[in-house]
Amino acid sequence: MPGSNPPGGRPPVPPEGPPDERARVYRAGNPGHDEARATPVRGVDEVLGLEDLHVTVHDGAATALRGVSLAVHSGEIVGLVGESGSGKTLTCRAALGVLPPGVAAARGRITFAGDDVTDLSRRGWERLHGSHIGAVFQDPASYLNPNLTVGSQVTEVLRVKRGLSRARAHEKAVELLTSVGLRQAGRVFYQIPAELSGGMLQRVMIAIAISCDPELLIADEATTALDVTIQAEIIELIKNLRDAAGLAVLFVSHDLAVIRELCDRVIVFYAGEVVEAGPVEEIIERPRHPYTQALLRVASVGDFQRRELEVIPGQPPHVGAQVTGCRFAERCPAAIDACRTGDIALTRLSPAHEARCARVNDPALAEASAGIAVPPAPAPDAAVDVTGTDQELASR
Repeated sequence: MPGSNPPGGRPPVPPEGPPDERARVYRAGNPGHDEARATPVRGVDEVLGLEDLHVTVHDGAATALRGVSLAVHSGEIVGLVGESGSGKTLTCRAALGVLPPGVAAARGRITFAGDDVTDLSRRGWERLHGSHIGAVFQDPASYLNPNLTVGSQVTEVLRVKRGLSRARAHEKAVELLTSVGLRQAGRVFYQIPAELSGGMLQRVMIAIAISCDPELLIADEATTALDVTIQAEIIELIKNLRDAAGLAVLFVSHDLAVIRELCDRVIVFYAGEVVEAGPVEEIIERPRHPYTQALLRVASVGDFQRRELEVIPGQPPHVGAQVTGCRFAERCPAAIDACRTGDIALTRLSPAHEARCARVNDPALAEASAGIAVPPAPAPDAAVDVTGTDQELASR
Protein backbone atom coordinates (compact mmCIF):
# COMPACT_ATOMS: atom_id res chain seq x y z
CA MET A 1 0.00 0.00 0.00
CA PRO A 2 1.45 3.43 -0.92
CA GLY A 3 2.73 5.29 2.09
CA SER A 4 2.86 2.23 4.36
CA ASN A 5 5.90 1.44 6.44
CA PRO A 6 7.87 -1.80 6.42
CA PRO A 7 7.35 -4.37 9.21
CA GLY A 8 8.10 -2.83 12.59
CA GLY A 9 6.46 0.50 11.78
CA ARG A 10 9.67 2.51 11.26
CA PRO A 11 9.87 4.58 8.05
CA PRO A 12 12.60 3.43 5.68
CA VAL A 13 15.91 5.25 6.03
CA PRO A 14 18.50 6.17 3.43
CA PRO A 15 21.41 3.69 3.37
CA GLU A 16 25.00 4.63 3.99
CA GLY A 17 27.04 5.91 1.08
CA PRO A 18 27.67 9.11 -0.92
CA PRO A 19 24.76 11.59 -0.84
CA ASP A 20 23.67 11.09 -4.47
CA GLU A 21 23.82 7.31 -4.17
CA ARG A 22 21.97 7.23 -0.84
CA ALA A 23 19.18 9.37 -2.30
CA ARG A 24 18.96 7.19 -5.42
CA VAL A 25 18.85 3.93 -3.45
CA TYR A 26 16.25 5.33 -1.04
CA ARG A 27 13.92 6.40 -3.85
CA ALA A 28 14.44 3.15 -5.75
CA GLY A 29 13.59 1.13 -2.67
CA ASN A 30 10.40 3.09 -1.97
CA PRO A 31 8.84 3.82 -5.39
CA GLY A 32 5.22 3.79 -4.29
CA HIS A 33 5.10 5.77 -1.07
CA ASP A 34 3.05 8.95 -1.00
CA GLU A 35 5.80 10.92 0.76
CA ALA A 36 8.10 10.86 -2.28
CA ARG A 37 8.44 14.64 -2.13
CA ALA A 38 10.11 14.17 1.26
CA THR A 39 13.09 12.55 -0.52
CA PRO A 40 14.08 15.16 -3.12
CA VAL A 41 16.72 14.66 -5.75
CA ARG A 42 20.04 16.21 -4.80
CA GLY A 43 21.74 18.69 -7.10
CA VAL A 44 18.71 20.95 -7.66
CA ASP A 45 19.99 24.55 -7.66
CA GLU A 46 17.21 26.09 -5.55
CA VAL A 47 17.14 24.14 -2.31
CA LEU A 48 14.61 26.18 -0.29
CA GLY A 49 11.92 28.47 -1.65
CA LEU A 50 9.22 30.52 0.06
CA GLU A 51 6.64 32.14 -2.20
CA ASP A 52 4.22 34.78 -0.89
CA LEU A 53 4.14 33.05 2.49
CA HIS A 54 1.58 34.27 5.01
CA VAL A 55 1.69 32.78 8.52
CA THR A 56 -1.12 33.32 11.02
CA VAL A 57 -1.00 32.99 14.80
CA HIS A 58 -3.64 32.59 17.51
CA ASP A 59 -5.63 30.15 15.34
CA GLY A 60 -5.82 32.58 12.46
CA ALA A 61 -6.72 35.67 14.51
CA ALA A 62 -3.58 37.57 13.51
CA THR A 63 -1.10 37.50 10.63
CA ALA A 64 2.53 37.43 11.71
CA LEU A 65 4.23 36.96 8.31
CA ARG A 66 2.97 38.76 5.21
CA GLY A 67 3.98 37.81 1.70
CA VAL A 68 7.47 36.53 2.50
CA SER A 69 9.33 35.29 -0.57
CA LEU A 70 12.92 34.08 -0.57
CA ALA A 71 15.16 31.42 -2.07
CA VAL A 72 18.31 29.67 -0.90
CA HIS A 73 20.46 27.92 -3.51
CA SER A 74 23.10 25.22 -3.29
CA GLY A 75 26.37 26.60 -1.97
CA GLU A 76 24.76 29.88 -0.89
CA ILE A 77 24.48 31.44 2.57
CA VAL A 78 21.47 33.74 2.99
CA GLY A 79 21.14 35.88 6.10
CA LEU A 80 17.95 37.06 7.80
CA VAL A 81 18.20 40.17 9.95
CA GLY A 82 15.78 42.39 11.84
CA GLU A 83 14.56 43.39 15.29
CA SER A 84 12.97 41.06 17.81
CA GLY A 85 9.52 40.03 16.61
CA SER A 86 10.25 40.85 12.97
CA GLY A 87 9.51 37.29 11.82
CA LYS A 88 12.97 35.77 11.33
CA THR A 89 12.52 32.76 13.58
CA LEU A 90 8.93 32.21 12.48
CA THR A 91 10.19 32.05 8.91
CA CYS A 92 12.72 29.40 9.93
CA ARG A 93 10.07 27.40 11.76
CA ALA A 94 7.85 27.47 8.69
CA ALA A 95 10.78 26.31 6.54
CA LEU A 96 11.40 23.47 9.00
CA GLY A 97 7.73 22.46 9.20
CA VAL A 98 7.70 22.92 12.98
CA LEU A 99 5.12 25.67 13.46
CA PRO A 100 3.58 25.37 16.95
CA PRO A 101 -0.14 24.74 17.61
CA GLY A 102 -2.32 27.69 16.61
CA VAL A 103 0.22 28.84 14.02
CA ALA A 104 -0.23 27.96 10.35
CA ALA A 105 0.93 28.75 6.84
CA ALA A 106 -2.34 30.31 5.68
CA ARG A 107 -1.21 31.26 2.18
CA GLY A 108 1.72 30.80 -0.15
CA ARG A 109 4.11 27.93 -0.85
CA ILE A 110 7.13 26.32 0.76
CA THR A 111 9.29 24.31 -1.63
CA PHE A 112 12.27 22.08 -0.99
CA ALA A 113 14.44 21.02 -3.93
CA GLY A 114 11.60 22.03 -6.23
CA ASP A 115 8.88 20.03 -4.46
CA ASP A 116 5.93 21.68 -2.69
CA VAL A 117 6.12 20.76 1.01
CA THR A 118 3.64 23.35 2.29
CA ASP A 119 1.14 20.72 3.39
CA LEU A 120 3.60 17.90 4.03
CA SER A 121 2.52 15.51 6.79
CA ARG A 122 4.44 15.25 10.04
CA ARG A 123 5.92 11.94 8.89
CA GLY A 124 7.05 13.60 5.68
CA TRP A 125 8.80 16.39 7.61
CA GLU A 126 10.43 13.81 9.88
CA ARG A 127 11.95 12.16 6.81
CA LEU A 128 13.32 15.50 5.67
CA HIS A 129 14.74 16.44 9.08
CA GLY A 130 18.30 15.28 9.52
CA SER A 131 18.54 13.49 6.18
CA HIS A 132 17.93 16.58 4.05
CA ILE A 133 17.53 19.55 6.43
CA GLY A 134 19.72 20.22 9.46
CA ALA A 135 19.11 22.88 12.10
CA VAL A 136 21.20 24.65 14.74
CA PHE A 137 19.78 27.04 17.34
CA GLN A 138 20.99 29.64 19.82
CA ASP A 139 21.16 27.62 23.03
CA PRO A 140 22.67 24.21 22.21
CA ALA A 141 22.46 22.95 25.80
CA SER A 142 18.65 23.08 25.68
CA TYR A 143 18.60 20.76 22.65
CA LEU A 144 20.88 18.09 24.12
CA ASN A 145 19.94 15.52 26.76
CA PRO A 146 21.99 16.47 29.85
CA ASN A 147 22.09 12.85 31.05
CA LEU A 148 23.51 11.26 27.90
CA THR A 149 26.99 11.53 26.45
CA VAL A 150 27.23 13.69 23.36
CA GLY A 151 28.55 10.69 21.46
CA SER A 152 25.44 8.66 22.16
CA GLN A 153 23.31 11.54 20.89
CA VAL A 154 25.27 11.78 17.66
CA THR A 155 25.22 8.02 17.08
CA GLU A 156 21.46 7.88 17.68
CA VAL A 157 20.89 10.12 14.67
CA LEU A 158 23.26 8.05 12.55
CA ARG A 159 21.62 4.77 13.50
CA VAL A 160 18.02 5.99 13.07
CA LYS A 161 18.48 8.13 9.97
CA ARG A 162 21.22 6.24 8.15
CA GLY A 163 20.77 2.72 9.53
CA LEU A 164 24.42 2.35 10.58
CA SER A 165 25.60 -0.40 12.87
CA ARG A 166 26.63 0.51 16.42
CA ALA A 167 30.33 0.18 15.60
CA ARG A 168 30.12 2.15 12.34
CA ALA A 169 27.97 4.86 14.00
CA HIS A 170 30.61 5.25 16.74
CA GLU A 171 33.36 5.58 14.15
CA LYS A 172 31.35 8.06 12.08
CA ALA A 173 30.43 10.13 15.15
CA VAL A 174 34.09 10.56 16.09
CA GLU A 175 34.82 11.60 12.49
CA LEU A 176 32.03 14.19 12.64
CA LEU A 177 33.16 15.60 15.98
CA THR A 178 36.67 15.91 14.56
CA SER A 179 35.39 17.55 11.35
CA VAL A 180 33.70 20.37 13.31
CA GLY A 181 36.96 21.25 15.07
CA LEU A 182 36.63 19.43 18.40
CA ARG A 183 40.05 18.39 19.67
CA GLN A 184 40.36 14.94 21.22
CA ALA A 185 37.04 13.95 19.68
CA GLY A 186 37.38 10.41 21.05
CA ARG A 187 37.34 11.82 24.56
CA VAL A 188 34.56 14.33 23.84
CA PHE A 189 32.44 11.43 22.60
CA TYR A 190 32.12 10.13 26.17
CA GLN A 191 31.47 13.48 27.86
CA ILE A 192 28.06 14.82 28.88
CA PRO A 193 26.94 18.33 27.84
CA ALA A 194 27.72 19.84 31.27
CA GLU A 195 31.40 19.05 30.74
CA LEU A 196 31.63 21.09 27.54
CA SER A 197 31.79 24.83 26.90
CA GLY A 198 29.14 26.71 24.92
CA GLY A 199 31.33 26.77 21.83
CA MET A 200 31.99 23.03 22.06
CA LEU A 201 28.26 22.32 22.47
CA GLN A 202 27.48 24.37 19.38
CA ARG A 203 30.04 22.33 17.45
CA VAL A 204 28.33 19.15 18.67
CA MET A 205 24.98 20.51 17.42
CA ILE A 206 26.53 21.31 14.04
CA ALA A 207 27.97 17.78 13.90
CA ILE A 208 24.48 16.36 14.51
CA ALA A 209 22.95 18.75 11.96
CA ILE A 210 25.34 17.68 9.18
CA SER A 211 25.60 14.01 10.16
CA CYS A 212 23.38 12.83 7.29
CA ASP A 213 24.81 15.18 4.63
CA PRO A 214 21.78 17.49 4.35
CA GLU A 215 21.30 19.88 1.46
CA LEU A 216 20.13 22.69 3.76
CA LEU A 217 21.30 23.97 7.14
CA ILE A 218 19.11 26.41 9.06
CA ALA A 219 21.06 28.28 11.74
CA ASP A 220 18.90 30.46 14.01
CA GLU A 221 21.08 32.80 16.09
CA ALA A 222 23.68 30.02 16.21
CA THR A 223 26.53 32.40 17.14
CA THR A 224 24.67 34.86 19.36
CA ALA A 225 25.59 33.47 22.80
CA LEU A 226 29.26 32.87 21.95
CA ASP A 227 32.24 35.11 22.63
CA VAL A 228 33.77 36.80 19.60
CA THR A 229 36.66 34.33 19.23
CA ILE A 230 34.42 31.25 19.23
CA GLN A 231 31.91 33.11 17.08
CA ALA A 232 34.58 33.67 14.43
CA GLU A 233 35.50 29.97 14.53
CA ILE A 234 31.86 28.90 14.06
CA ILE A 235 31.50 31.32 11.14
CA GLU A 236 34.61 29.83 9.54
CA LEU A 237 33.27 26.32 10.14
CA ILE A 238 29.97 27.12 8.40
CA LYS A 239 31.87 28.63 5.46
CA ASN A 240 34.02 25.51 5.18
CA LEU A 241 30.96 23.25 5.22
CA ARG A 242 29.41 25.34 2.45
CA ASP A 243 32.59 25.19 0.37
CA ALA A 244 33.24 21.48 0.90
CA ALA A 245 29.73 20.12 0.37
CA GLY A 246 27.82 22.83 -1.50
CA LEU A 247 25.62 23.22 1.56
CA ALA A 248 22.81 25.78 1.38
CA VAL A 249 22.54 27.81 4.58
CA LEU A 250 19.76 30.02 5.96
CA PHE A 251 21.42 32.03 8.74
CA VAL A 252 19.52 34.19 11.24
CA SER A 253 21.32 36.87 13.24
CA HIS A 254 20.75 40.27 14.78
CA ASP A 255 24.45 41.05 14.21
CA LEU A 256 25.01 42.77 10.87
CA ALA A 257 28.78 42.42 11.24
CA VAL A 258 28.38 38.63 11.35
CA ILE A 259 25.97 38.75 8.40
CA ARG A 260 28.51 40.73 6.39
CA GLU A 261 31.32 38.31 7.22
CA LEU A 262 29.38 35.12 6.48
CA CYS A 263 26.53 35.67 4.03
CA ASP A 264 26.25 36.04 0.28
CA ARG A 265 22.82 37.68 0.41
CA VAL A 266 20.83 39.33 3.19
CA ILE A 267 17.07 39.72 3.71
CA VAL A 268 15.91 42.46 6.07
CA PHE A 269 12.68 41.81 7.99
CA TYR A 270 10.46 44.37 9.68
CA ALA A 271 7.12 43.62 11.38
CA GLY A 272 6.57 40.39 9.47
CA GLU A 273 7.53 41.69 6.03
CA VAL A 274 10.63 41.68 3.87
CA VAL A 275 11.61 45.33 3.47
CA GLU A 276 14.89 44.90 1.60
CA ALA A 277 16.86 42.04 0.06
CA GLY A 278 19.98 41.73 -2.03
CA PRO A 279 23.70 40.92 -2.11
CA VAL A 280 25.19 41.55 1.30
CA GLU A 281 27.82 44.07 0.17
CA GLU A 282 25.29 46.00 -1.90
CA ILE A 283 22.83 46.17 1.02
CA ILE A 284 25.50 47.30 3.47
CA GLU A 285 27.20 49.79 1.17
CA ARG A 286 24.06 51.11 -0.56
CA PRO A 287 20.97 50.43 1.61
CA ARG A 288 17.80 51.80 0.07
CA HIS A 289 15.20 51.31 2.82
CA PRO A 290 15.21 53.71 5.80
CA TYR A 291 14.92 50.80 8.24
CA THR A 292 17.99 49.09 6.81
CA GLN A 293 19.86 52.38 7.05
CA ALA A 294 18.82 52.72 10.68
CA LEU A 295 19.95 49.18 11.51
CA LEU A 296 23.34 49.88 9.99
CA ARG A 297 23.72 53.05 12.04
CA VAL A 298 22.78 51.23 15.23
CA ALA A 299 25.22 48.42 14.44
CA SER A 300 27.96 50.76 13.19
CA VAL A 301 28.54 48.67 10.06
CA GLY A 302 29.91 49.86 6.73
CA ASP A 303 29.82 53.63 6.22
CA PHE A 304 27.32 54.05 9.06
CA GLN A 305 29.86 54.64 11.81
CA ARG A 306 28.91 56.13 15.16
CA ARG A 307 30.68 57.44 18.25
CA GLU A 308 27.97 56.70 20.81
CA LEU A 309 25.17 54.22 21.43
CA GLU A 310 22.20 54.78 19.14
CA VAL A 311 18.74 53.24 19.05
CA ILE A 312 15.73 53.31 16.76
CA PRO A 313 13.01 55.36 18.51
CA GLY A 314 9.49 54.00 18.81
CA GLN A 315 8.09 50.49 18.66
CA PRO A 316 7.16 48.23 15.75
CA PRO A 317 3.44 47.50 15.34
CA HIS A 318 1.99 44.65 17.35
CA VAL A 319 1.70 41.25 15.68
CA GLY A 320 -1.47 41.27 13.60
CA ALA A 321 -1.94 45.04 13.74
CA GLN A 322 -3.77 46.40 10.69
CA VAL A 323 -1.48 49.04 9.19
CA THR A 324 -2.28 50.90 5.98
CA GLY A 325 0.82 51.46 3.91
CA CYS A 326 4.38 51.11 5.18
CA ARG A 327 4.62 49.39 8.55
CA PHE A 328 7.74 51.42 9.37
CA ALA A 329 6.15 54.80 8.57
CA GLU A 330 5.38 55.79 12.18
CA ARG A 331 9.08 55.52 13.08
CA CYS A 332 10.46 56.98 9.86
CA PRO A 333 11.24 60.73 9.58
CA ALA A 334 11.30 60.34 5.79
CA ALA A 335 7.66 59.18 5.63
CA ILE A 336 5.29 61.11 3.37
CA ASP A 337 1.56 60.78 2.68
CA ALA A 338 2.18 58.15 0.01
CA CYS A 339 3.72 55.93 2.68
CA ARG A 340 0.39 55.68 4.52
CA THR A 341 -2.17 55.44 1.74
CA GLY A 342 -1.87 51.93 0.35
CA ASP A 343 0.13 48.74 0.08
CA ILE A 344 3.75 49.21 -0.89
CA ALA A 345 5.31 46.50 -3.03
CA LEU A 346 8.95 45.53 -3.28
CA THR A 347 10.65 47.57 -6.02
CA ARG A 348 13.34 45.94 -8.14
CA LEU A 349 16.44 48.16 -8.00
CA SER A 350 18.91 45.83 -9.71
CA PRO A 351 18.84 42.19 -10.84
CA ALA A 352 19.28 41.02 -7.21
CA HIS A 353 18.37 44.06 -5.07
CA GLU A 354 14.84 45.10 -4.05
CA ALA A 355 13.31 47.32 -1.38
CA ARG A 356 9.83 48.11 -0.08
CA CYS A 357 9.64 51.91 0.14
CA ALA A 358 7.43 54.53 -1.52
CA ARG A 359 10.46 56.83 -1.84
CA VAL A 360 12.97 54.21 -2.89
CA ASN A 361 13.87 56.11 -6.08
CA ASP A 362 13.85 59.55 -4.42
CA PRO A 363 17.42 60.98 -4.39
CA ALA A 364 16.57 62.90 -1.21
CA LEU A 365 15.62 59.75 0.75
CA ALA A 366 19.04 59.15 2.32
CA GLU A 367 19.20 62.70 3.69
CA ALA A 368 15.59 62.59 4.88
CA SER A 369 16.11 59.33 6.78
CA ALA A 370 19.49 60.24 8.27
CA GLY A 371 18.01 61.03 11.68
CA ILE A 372 16.25 57.72 12.31
CA ALA A 373 18.84 56.29 14.68
CA VAL A 374 19.48 58.68 17.56
CA PRO A 375 21.14 58.59 20.99
CA PRO A 376 18.86 56.87 23.52
CA ALA A 377 16.34 58.99 25.38
CA PRO A 378 16.28 58.86 29.20
CA ALA A 379 12.98 56.96 29.31
CA PRO A 380 13.69 53.20 29.36
CA ASP A 381 10.76 52.40 27.08
CA ALA A 382 11.78 54.76 24.32
CA ALA A 383 14.14 52.34 22.61
CA VAL A 384 13.76 49.06 20.86
CA ASP A 385 16.14 46.28 21.86
CA VAL A 386 17.70 45.16 18.59
CA THR A 387 19.90 42.51 20.20
CA GLY A 388 17.25 39.92 21.01
CA THR A 389 15.60 37.22 18.98
CA ASP A 390 12.02 36.55 18.05
CA GLN A 391 11.79 32.98 19.29
CA GLU A 392 8.72 33.74 21.39
CA LEU A 393 6.83 35.51 18.62
CA ALA A 394 4.49 32.63 17.96
CA SER A 395 3.46 32.35 21.60
CA ARG A 396 2.47 35.95 22.05
